[in-house]
Amino acid sequence: MKVSIIGGGGLVGSCTAFALQAGGVVRSVALLDVNEELAQGQALDLLHGTPVLADQEIVAGGYEHIADSDLVCITAGLRRKPNESRLDLINRNVDLFLSILDQVQQAGLRQDALVLVVSNPVDVLTYLATQRLSLPPGRVLGLGTQLDTIRFRSLIAQELKLPPRQVSALILGEHGDSMVPIWSSATVAGLPLTKWPGWSTQLANRIFQRTRGSGAEVIRKKGGAGFAVGVAIAEVIHSVALDLRRVLPVSSLQNGTYGLRDVCLSVPTVVGRQGVLETVQVPLWPKEEQALLRSGSVLRQTLDTVLARVGT
Repeated sequence: MKVSIIGGGGLVGSCTAFALQAGGVVRSVALLDVNEELAQGQALDLLHGTPVLADQEIVAGGYEHIADSDLVCITAGLRRKPNESRLDLINRNVDLFLSILDQVQQAGLRQDALVLVVSNPVDVLTYLATQRLSLPPGRVLGLGTQLDTIRFRSLIAQELKLPPRQVSALILGEHGDSMVPIWSSATVAGLPLTKWPGWSTQLANRIFQRTRGSGAEVIRKKGGAGFAVGVAIAEVIHSVALDLRRVLPVSSLQNGTYGLRDVCLSVPTVVGRQGVLETVQVPLWPKEEQALLRSGSVLRQTLDTVLARVGT
């Protein structure tokens, strides 16, 4: 499999490339970036590690790599300016994203390729990609709450002093303020988390609030997230490359799951070689399902504002 990373010179794109290199699953990684020299430097640095990690092609270049790519991962995006509103940032990122989509389409994106959207606001941009690209909707997916979910699990494990890989828990909905923690199915080694010694509603609230603010916390302390988002992206790409059919909380166009329609957000999703294979509606606590519907409504309102400006 060949993966092209648009924004590959930046922190998220380069950490994604390193996670893919360390995974040793994909055959080729191409780094595309408006700062061509930075992308070349990242590619050279990664190339130097191939004798230890993977027999893999690592290159930097332009949109000429799109035509033979199996998966295009879009990580490019803009950061908020001082005193800039959230909507102003969304509008600037939408404009940048639409120009990227146009270049991807013009470069000869294959009909059997997949597009993975990472840029924020990821759910809004994933929806725009489903509308603008000539691909079946299931071949366009967003990272969604995949990153929030692994942050959530890591913080649960830290608080309870548990092995992180034995903690299973999900965040669904929007990758943003309306995200929904799914405590009803959370487990440790298959045992209900809500019955675990030391568990309490206060602890649950504290963990979720820190999860929801984790992106801002990392930005404040080190300038931006890179390592965790890179491995979160790699997990999705590996499920595609190996047709693992893993159930992941990625964002895709909804068509009835939990009553959600015509909006992209995260629900339990089976991910394989063809992209989104199906979504799974498992029973949730009533308050969780209501929160998920509210999350969809919040996203729909933002989408309506964006679409009124740019159209489809």
